[in-house]
Amino acid sequence: MLDTTTATPVASAGEPVRQAIGFKTMIAVCVGCVVVQGAMASALMGFGLGGVSFLAAMLVAALFALCNAMSFSELSLMYPQAGTLATYTQKAIGHFPAIVSVFSGYVVVAMFGLSAELLLVDALLQTLFPEALPPHLVPLLLLGALALLNILGTDVFARLQNVFTFAMIAAILIVGATALIKTPTSSVAEAAAGIGWGAGGIVDGSFIGLVALAMWLFVGCEFICPMINDIRQPEKRIPRAMFLSLGIIFVLFTLFCLGAGHYLSSETMTTSALPYLDLVDGVFGQAGLIIATVMGLTATCSTVNTVLASVPRMLSGMADNGQAFGIMGKRHPRYDTPWVGILFLAAIVAIPFMLVKPDNIVILLIGASTSWLLAYIVAHVDVMVLRRRRPGHRRPYRTPFYPLPQLLGIVGMGYVAANASPSPDMTGLVYTLLGVVLGIVSLIALVWVKFKMKKRLFEPDMSE
Repeated sequence: MLDTTTATPVASAGEPVRQAIGFKTMIAVCVGCVVVQGAMASALMGFGLGGVSFLAAMLVAALFALCNAMSFSELSLMYPQAGTLATYTQKAIGHFPAIVSVFSGYVVVAMFGLSAELLLVDALLQTLFPEALPPHLVPLLLLGALALLNILGTDVFARLQNVFTFAMIAAILIVGATALIKTPTSSVAEAAAGIGWGAGGIVDGSFIGLVALAMWLFVGCEFICPMINDIRQPEKRIPRAMFLSLGIIFVLFTLFCLGAGHYLSSETMTTSALPYLDLVDGVFGQAGLIIATVMGLTATCSTVNTVLASVPRMLSGMADNGQAFGIMGKRHPRYDTPWVGILFLAAIVAIPFMLVKPDNIVILLIGASTSWLLAYIVAHVDVMVLRRRRPGHRRPYRTPFYPLPQLLGIVGMGYVAANASPSPDMTGLVYTLLGVVLGIVSLIALVWVKFKMKKRLFEPDMSE
């Protein structure tokens, strides 16, 4: 059995010793992967639609996210390996669902999610500095630079992640707090008067309809789990980092939404492509261009940086388990990073970014991201199955009130997946794309498990 209390891997003679990821960086990973430009836009859209009742929806979504974090805490510390969800699932219900859950829930989502973030960066820069920069150039340079820096090891990753995330948090806090404290002009206040500040939506329960939108503000903190072998004292720090991060995110978005309610109309919040840019402009005017740039660039860079660190480690762990091409497990001889996986992920992100129009990639992102929720459901199922099949296995973290968090998480993710479509006319297209994503991934996984691995699809791995 692996010892999860090991601090930092010891390098061979002549090689640099890798520094363990500290708790501050763990928070930066968890928060930085969740707070993206898309999440900021979703938060303002939700507040524009529901006003104060959206905060109640956020609270319910945060509860669902807490259930997700509990399951990932228990699983990651049972099997502290880079393969993460693939490892847990192969132990519980077999290799086929293990491959499907990771590729549909993380690889495909990263492919389209990061492409969408880069497109938002491009749109932000073109809005702030029209005709000053060639389209696509800066986002591609950022992607390439972050891929290269991730190959250089966890030391570089940690420094970058801390800078990106805490600069982003500071910028969002400054905007939200200033918007709350600073009195808007009469014309701005009149335009923002349409926001619902009453508690009617909470009293009558209609806020539940906004939970699906609010959920996107809290998904992703489990990206810390693939880095478990680079973390000092993971038994204590992984659960704490995820739980604390969810609290930080809730406070951050609450302040951001309340501040925006004083400056933006509900129409602006729900229809603007970059509503946070409208907020910064309303609060600071032209002087806010620097803050807007910091918010947009650091949000995207922190997410790209985290995903380039985490998903290739998932692929590396899967390669070690025979669930992916062996080359994905190839690690840099000096920095011990999964450099092939990092380059692979950067390449599959760059392709749709260059080829797909922004309007189309949003639809693709919604369909692919819905399968992310199915990956959470698989994680909850893994916990319950392993509790029955391996009751004596060492569990440094045990979910409190088991199995209530798992059952609540499954119901919550099912509800959000069923209501993921932003409008009724998009529902058919969203679920068609979801079916296509799951269908393709499932077909590939079926062929791989049956003919490459020569195993039964739902045969659990009984080894410890």
